[in-house]
Amino acid sequence: MKKSKQLPNYQDVTKFHGHECPGTAIGYRAGEIAVKELSTGRAVDEEFLAIVENDSCSLDAIQVVTGCTMGKGNLIFKDHGKQVYTFMNRKTGGAIRISLKIDLGTINPQFSEARLKASSNTADELDKKEFEKQKDILNKKVLEMPAEKLFKIEKVKLETPEKASIYPSVKCAECGELVSEHRARVKEGQIVCIPCFEE
Repeated sequence: MKKSKQLPNYQDVTKFHGHECPGTAIGYRAGEIAVKELSTGRAVDEEFLAIVENDSCSLDAIQVVTGCTMGKGNLIFKDHGKQVYTFMNRKTGGAIRISLKIDLGTINPQFSEARLKASSNTADELDKKEFEKQKDILNKKVLEMPAEKLFKIEKVKLETPEKASIYPSVKCAECGELVSEHRARVKEGQIVCIPCFEE
């Protein structure tokens, strides 16, 4: 029987992502809530599914905490630009949708101002240090806030998606590169990859 690992901590997320930031703090909290709600409080593998609606830093945290990845086919990306995360345990059928309900500027108003100054062409070392300070304050607040103040958490019903399939590769008739069969297109009777199809 496969042994589950303990739920990773925020330092594990930082090590994977490369630095601390509000995005990883949000993703860590969302992933932590999902795993605790939908499993026994341990990180899970392919029976867990995450549907994410943005491509922010939060995704790295969600991957570390839940074990969901694009490569395993259990991390589904929808480009909606929203801090919304839906999780499902395939074994139990339980699912929750977690959406950020408070603006980061409300959590730490000084953060937004410091970020604007630090990213301007006139930013100096003091501006950059102030931004780092305010970012650390915001991270700490996100990590410590009560979950219900930070997120709207709701149980939802999802149809269980099939596990990821493995498809054979075919050679593109134009560029000669291999492409997964299910992503290939037909152009003038020839099998081609998407970039060659769109040219």
